[in-house]
Amino acid sequence: MSKRPRVIMLSFACLSLFFTLAISAQDSSAPEQKKVVVQADGTVEIPAQTAPVSTFLSPEAKAYLTQHLKDMQDPEILKQDAGVPRFMKPYIARDRELFAVDRKDGKVGGVHVYDYTPKSGVAGKNKERVLINLHGGGFSGCWPGCAELESIPVSALGQIEVVSVDYREGPGNKFPAASEDVAIVYQDLLKNHKPENIGIYGCSAGGMQTAMSIAWFQKHSLPLPGAIGIFCASAGGIFGGDALYTAMPLGEARLAPPIKPGARPPLGYFKDTDPKDPLVSPVDSPEVLSKFPPTLIITGTRGFELSSALYTHEQLVKLGVEAELHVWEGLFHGFFYNADVPESKDAFNVMIRFFDRHLGAAVNSQRASVAGADGTR
Repeated sequence: MSKRPRVIMLSFACLSLFFTLAISAQDSSAPEQKKVVVQADGTVEIPAQTAPVSTFLSPEAKAYLTQHLKDMQDPEILKQDAGVPRFMKPYIARDRELFAVDRKDGKVGGVHVYDYTPKSGVAGKNKERVLINLHGGGFSGCWPGCAELESIPVSALGQIEVVSVDYREGPGNKFPAASEDVAIVYQDLLKNHKPENIGIYGCSAGGMQTAMSIAWFQKHSLPLPGAIGIFCASAGGIFGGDALYTAMPLGEARLAPPIKPGARPPLGYFKDTDPKDPLVSPVDSPEVLSKFPPTLIITGTRGFELSSALYTHEQLVKLGVEAELHVWEGLFHGFFYNADVPESKDAFNVMIRFFDRHLGAAVNSQRASVAGADGTR
């Protein structure tokens, strides 16, 4: 018993000496490095560095990230053709090859939607369930591009119906147009589905709108859904924190925009709104946030939303909300749009398992309690 601590201490001492010698040897042969400067207020000045792709990425993800970074430097490839960003076109074509789904173009409660169902049929356990997708696009486009990429794989892999909402966006519409549209669709689905059997999710603007919709439902006394997914986003419009200066250049190949601390993105859809309004930024209201249903948050270490997503998770956990956070190493904003990448497949599996666990959970829990009380099953 007395020898073991000394052995452990010796091991740490040897390890420390190893790293010291290694660094010293490296410094003796390398040119003098510029120092990091720390200002009085804690601001850190970092000299120029070269950042390779993460060693933890799959070969497919490394190639995907490299191409993405190149794409982000081409303004032409970012333009949209009929609501489909040009760089997304091959991903959508590939989804249609990989996943067998039927898509119906229609309306729910008067709001335009796409309704996706697997060609093989909805799984038996999902007959009473439905997912609502709120597409990304900065509240100014990407319909149907983002809707396709967020709905097709989930419907096919999860064997579940997905209703993607073509909610009103800017510049022609202002807040709360999208929240109103989502509420209309949700209320119409409540006619045939129990609230605990409905899930809502979205990426980027759609992730933000998912959180905003929960706040809107609370204000208008609507029953809350069984679970939600805030992907590539947060429960508030803040894109700041460390990620603005680290993840932004690494994931989007551009420097952070000049956004003041605590400011919201300059999205025209939110013009003249109060940035602290819980209907705009639920994360700023503990009262609203504490009532959130089970929440899944997905982001990447190179996603410019990383810091705000982490902050959202912190606040949910602090308030006792059941929340899961999944962060993909080395990947960027909306990384799972390429379904061929192993990390994207992992992300879709996380989404599907999460909703499978939580949709109908309240009813299942009640049934289990009754079974335990009367001894039947």
